[in-house]
Amino acid sequence: MSWRSSLRPSWLLAGVAGLSLASVAAALLTQHVFNMQPCPWCVLQRLLFLLIAAVALLGLAWRSRQGRRVAAAGLALLGALGAAAALWQHFVAAASASCAMSLADRLMGWTGLDRALPEVFAAYANCADAKAWLLGVPYEFYSLALFAGIAAAAWVLVRLRRQD
Repeated sequence: MSWRSSLRPSWLLAGVAGLSLASVAAALLTQHVFNMQPCPWCVLQRLLFLLIAAVALLGLAWRSRQGRRVAAAGLALLGALGAAAALWQHFVAAASASCAMSLADRLMGWTGLDRALPEVFAAYANCADAKAWLLGVPYEFYSLALFAGIAAAAWVLVRLRRQD
């Protein structure tokens, strides 16, 4: 019996949604309780995690092979975009004294979420000042690992033969 025969698509989708929402909750906790102010790339990653949760929940609601494939494609794309944002934040934006009017700033401004929900989506620090470490690891690497895991989960979702 292989791992693919025991794994249910609904469990995988629920796990992706739950972990994505938990990552946003953790980011809000570190911001509002521990005063770790987010940069534009941080809040863009929050948005991507919320979109991932929405796609995973759509996949849970759309119980068919086609629904699972659509969800997997969305998760793979958003996971790749999130990984790229985390890498850009670490290797480019954090090395810059200012990340004002970066792609992340423009995207968040375009959505209007930074004005509608500033406690979640407003950037209060520049990228260099927002550098943070948690347990000896750059904070954005946790996001990177989760985004990579989501992309891997999308691949597994496509490979599953089981319907639930």
